[in-house]
Amino acid sequence: MKAIRILFVMVVLSVLMSGCSGVQGTANDGKEIIQVAVSAEVNPPFLRNDENNEPTGYDIEYLKAVDERLPQYEFKYVWGEEESNLIGVGAGKFDMAINWFFSNPEREEKFLYPETPYGYSMTGLIVHKDTNNIESLDDMTDKELAPVSASGGLRSILNAYNEQNDPPIPLTTVDNPSNENNLKRVESGRSDAVFLNITTFEAIQKNLQLDLKVGGIVSKEPVYVVFQPDHEELAEEINHVTEELIEDGTLPELAEKWFGVNFFDDLEDISVEGFQYE
Repeated sequence: MKAIRILFVMVVLSVLMSGCSGVQGTANDGKEIIQVAVSAEVNPPFLRNDENNEPTGYDIEYLKAVDERLPQYEFKYVWGEEESNLIGVGAGKFDMAINWFFSNPEREEKFLYPETPYGYSMTGLIVHKDTNNIESLDDMTDKELAPVSASGGLRSILNAYNEQNDPPIPLTTVDNPSNENNLKRVESGRSDAVFLNITTFEAIQKNLQLDLKVGGIVSKEPVYVVFQPDHEELAEEINHVTEELIEDGTLPELAEKWFGVNFFDDLEDISVEGFQYE
């Protein structure tokens, strides 16, 4: 995903980490400090900065809700590049990391995943506003999809579709495809659709105002916090709290607040019109 890089000022860090020790261990009040690696790149509405340049979004509010229900812990937020954060978790520098991570075999070998996702990333086909015959991947077998990366969560979905369906979707592979360029390809008619996270599209569309729309929602992909492999107790505790937050309506309410739709609903109950990014 093409993310918009921002730097959070020190006053923001002091607000988020107030009361936390500067090193991993135990805080002055006896609580165990949990080092939480958070992406320093904005991925709205999972993570963005508000009008006061303070980090906010679905991820931040989820973490705060979890922290409130685990009084034995005190979360310390550490900001960094996504890959650096993952390396830090694997090396034992951080206890956990969040950045709407998909689950895949490679990561499952390196990190501990909880059973319950804390949210979902909606994927869809982005088409020209005048296109009305593309709603699902089945509609793309005789059309041109904008170039895709050789790896990643979106490519995995396309590969799985092609393995299970005949005819397959013709795929053009490029290194690090530009989401903005792909969207412009569709607007100009050079491609029929882009397969993209809907939140990514909405964030770009907010700035570019292209003649495009979501043709159809393809899938909702579960997203997770990842933990050090030996942090089974912490993962179980946070997994339990996550389940509580879903059952009591806290996370569905946050989904409605940040995405305009409760993505914990069944996919068939989520309409294109209902999904709105703010």
